Amino acid sequence: MTARGAVEVPPASVGLDRGAVEAIWSAVVDFYKTGFHPALGLCIRRRGEVILDRAIGHARGNAPGDPPGGELVQATPRTLFNFFSGSKSVTAMLIHLLAQRGLLHVDEPIATFVPEFGRHEKDRITIRDLLTHRGGIPSAPTHAADLDLLEEPDRILELIYELRPTYEPGTVPAYHAVTSGFVFAELIRRVAGKDIRSFLREEIAEPLAMTHFNYGLPRERLDEAAYDACTGPRMIWPLKDIFKRSLGISIEKLIELSNDPRFRMGVIPSANLFGTPDDICRFFELLRTGGSLDGRRIFSKETVRRAIEPQTPWQIDRMILLPLSYSMGFMLGTDPVGLYGFRCGKAFGHVGLSNILAWADPARDISVALMNSGKPLVALDTAYWPEIVRRITARIPRDSRTGQT
Repeated sequence: MTARGAVEVPPASVGLDRGAVEAIWSAVVDFYKTGFHPALGLCIRRRGEVILDRAIGHARGNAPGDPPGGELVQATPRTLFNFFSGSKSVTAMLIHLLAQRGLLHVDEPIATFVPEFGRHEKDRITIRDLLTHRGGIPSAPTHAADLDLLEEPDRILELIYELRPTYEPGTVPAYHAVTSGFVFAELIRRVAGKDIRSFLREEIAEPLAMTHFNYGLPRERLDEAAYDACTGPRMIWPLKDIFKRSLGISIEKLIELSNDPRFRMGVIPSANLFGTPDDICRFFELLRTGGSLDGRRIFSKETVRRAIEPQTPWQIDRMILLPLSYSMGFMLGTDPVGLYGFRCGKAFGHVGLSNILAWADPARDISVALMNSGKPLVALDTAYWPEIVRRITARIPRDSRTGQT
């Protein structure tokens, strides 16, 4: 069932032993055996070298509800996965790239560049506010789940322009699941003169020779992506209400829509960036190294430093109702324990629906992309997921070469 990428370096060459690497993969296999994920993929780099690039399961054919005896398509390291909410971290870096070039400043109001956004007392919402989920407009607008609107982005923007802030802009973090991505795409179009898909392709994906790494898929590549499946027990209050308030629809409906070609071929900057686990891992490796990868400098070190600098340390998010630490685009690690394991206070990354997690940890010299196609929100067996993260942080020690041991 396990498929391996082309190159995994000997663990000893990056200061690890084979047992540590296999223990990490064993945790992934245990997670797969729970049945909550039709497909799982994991890519890890240490000191820039790939130590794990493997996939297990099927991209199509073995999800709940699939007809028995149907075609089984094995997942491989080349399978494309939807990064879902992790897409926000990529979109954020495109905004930081514009700031790096002096085309905008993060403390300027969005309405400076998109005047229509300033309606209904939103004129003071800054770029920084949206990057840190403090824009005050976290709830998805009515009809945002209408996939036909993806072909008419101006209509989606009109829905967002008509929103009224739920919270005072710039005050409290409240996760913006959908709204900020479309606003940032329009900001890029007006400032850079390009659509967000072209901007990402030209500035990051092509220079780094990514397999795909972009919002949505071309029709001819739809079959390369894993299908998503709603697994696990149905959500109940309060999670059910929190989720519906954020996205305007239930998780069951979202997963149904996420497999629709209109969703998969459209542009949803907060929720539908597709890539292989290696693509996602390389994006975080680019940031871990300070903005340069494979001899190509994309971001300045100062830009990366600014993007991952803490903005809302360990504050309760008013939508998720959990304490989180945000930078301008990333969910941050915390000490002594946090999203990325134990003693990972320098780590930064992002979660994606629902057990997707990608991050970089400069203290350990690692970048990680854990991708999957199952969407359990609440289930006892999802405890296997933090066990994967725990083994990564336990088996890969903090690197003495970084000065953080």
